[in-house]
Amino acid sequence: MSIKLSINEERFLSHLKKLGQTGREADKLTRLAVSDADKAGRDAVVAWMKEAGLEVKIDRIGNIFGIWSNHENEGQAPVMTGSHIDTVINAGIYDGCYGVVAGIEVINTLRSNGFVSSRPIAVGVFTNEEGVRYAPDMMGSLVYAGDLSSDEALATVGTDGTVLGEELKRIGYYGPEEPGFLKPHSFIELHIEQGPILDSMKMPIGAVENLQGISWQRITIEGVANHAGTTPMAMRKDAGHAAAKVISFVCDMANSSNSVATVGCIAFEPNAINVIPSKATFTVDLRNPNEEILKKEEAALADYLKEIEISKNVNISTERLVRFEPVIFDENIVRLVEDAARQHNLQCRRMTSGAGQDAQMMARICPTAMIFVPSVNGISHNPKEFTPVPDLVAGANVLMDVIVKLAEFK
Repeated sequence: MSIKLSINEERFLSHLKKLGQTGREADKLTRLAVSDADKAGRDAVVAWMKEAGLEVKIDRIGNIFGIWSNHENEGQAPVMTGSHIDTVINAGIYDGCYGVVAGIEVINTLRSNGFVSSRPIAVGVFTNEEGVRYAPDMMGSLVYAGDLSSDEALATVGTDGTVLGEELKRIGYYGPEEPGFLKPHSFIELHIEQGPILDSMKMPIGAVENLQGISWQRITIEGVANHAGTTPMAMRKDAGHAAAKVISFVCDMANSSNSVATVGCIAFEPNAINVIPSKATFTVDLRNPNEEILKKEEAALADYLKEIEISKNVNISTERLVRFEPVIFDENIVRLVEDAARQHNLQCRRMTSGAGQDAQMMARICPTAMIFVPSVNGISHNPKEFTPVPDLVAGANVLMDVIVKLAEFK
């Protein structure tokens, strides 16, 4: 069925801006998972779901679902959309929140115009996508997909010493439902790109066909602390220099293989200007949409660490933090995104998601894809994160068209 309809732009933008102010202090937005600020954001979203006539259900890991159903489609698997509302520290207002608010608005628009679907439609808000306070990231959708037990996740200790399950109970979002209670027919996530491609090409819509594999590890190099002025270079066991060589190797490897690699955390001990570092601890984030290439790079890094142990006379240990295989999204839904963009006279290109997303986990249990809209200058996880209103509205309307096709409207 083809529906010539547009979302209520004023209502949509009002909700998005209000959520962007929730948890803001001293003009800095930080809404970490299961914090008081997150509770305020959840309360606002639940209120909007209820205003849209949705039945709200919450599971044990704190995932929230607003469900639109009727007597005719009762018992059918729902088409699901949504994302997350937790943020990084000092965040922008669009990451995750855009997909949640747009999902509610799509249902609001369809429902207020009297449309009836053959399948229920649900909007999901997944707990702890960012992973700032509790690890791993994308936790709520990972538990929902059945690849992490809810008991294990609920026992997670945060960076501030709190326990996730206790905090969910404290803020009133430890729900009665078991994660996975609602089996989706399909999942479509609308999201800002968080990268520069669409903006640089002046293209409004991305049909996301796959998502990069992610490999995180922590590397610890142990040497010997000694005097910076009296120890000859050739006689040092310098953990800092060894770390520098590994970091350089990782970046060179990524440049030669069309991967991306990042060393985002590093610490030296004793961390004194005139002391040779006795220990260097740092993280390596490797990503590639090809699993074989990602495995090859992991093996190359492991071999190089062995070389460095010998050449720099240090000891090296590694700890696996996160490992997700690349995801291939559902071809049928990707084509629906392309068709919807075409119907709206919007240019569209197929894309890879460089960031981890809740859709990555949902793809394990149902046909899944994503829609991207541009991020100006590719900026995200930053207060300067910005997407122009016409692109926000265009993405929401494409989402509505895809949902209409998946839900089989009458």
